[in-house]
Amino acid sequence: MELCANIKEGGTTPDLEVVRQTLDRLKIPIYVMIRPRGGNFVYSEAEFQQMEKEIQQFKTLGVNGFVFGILNEDKTVNLQQNSELVELARPFPCTFHRAFDEVSEVFHSLEAVIQCGFSTLLTSGTMPNVIEGISVLMKLVEKADNRITIMPGGGLRSNNIKMLQQQTNAGFYHSSAITDKSEIANIDEVKALKSNLQ
Repeated sequence: MELCANIKEGGTTPDLEVVRQTLDRLKIPIYVMIRPRGGNFVYSEAEFQQMEKEIQQFKTLGVNGFVFGILNEDKTVNLQQNSELVELARPFPCTFHRAFDEVSEVFHSLEAVIQCGFSTLLTSGTMPNVIEGISVLMKLVEKADNRITIMPGGGLRSNNIKMLQQQTNAGFYHSSAITDKSEIANIDEVKALKSNLQ
């Protein structure tokens, strides 16, 4: 499970106490988003230092991994900052989130994300949703060649996950399972997503 705050802004770093309580109550793997604000994915030095501090704090709680992504002004992957955060997060795995959907060159950026040491790439195939991005997702899975997990996400629902799996051969999928205008996952949608993957 990816844990974040402010889902309407695309997700930001959750409160430390919220993470602690979630870990106490749920006995499933929890990945915490590290994102200091909504908006773009280019961060100031102060924001980067905040991200470092948050990773260090959450590591002490026993989370299972982290989700983040930093770009340069020119929409390329920031190799230095991402690599530093991945290294800081060790031994916990890191997922590069949908900042990837804003990159200027998809397959060059895939190689950059791999170079940084991420274990997973969450993407809609650089399109508004996974259905529009399905051809790019297919190529990403192929080019990744098991060097990184490609996780389709963005508009993923129970009514399209089976087709997406058949066409992309991705091993993992990401969905908010929100079916209305709230910020709460629909339990029936969660069950339908799981059953359509079996």
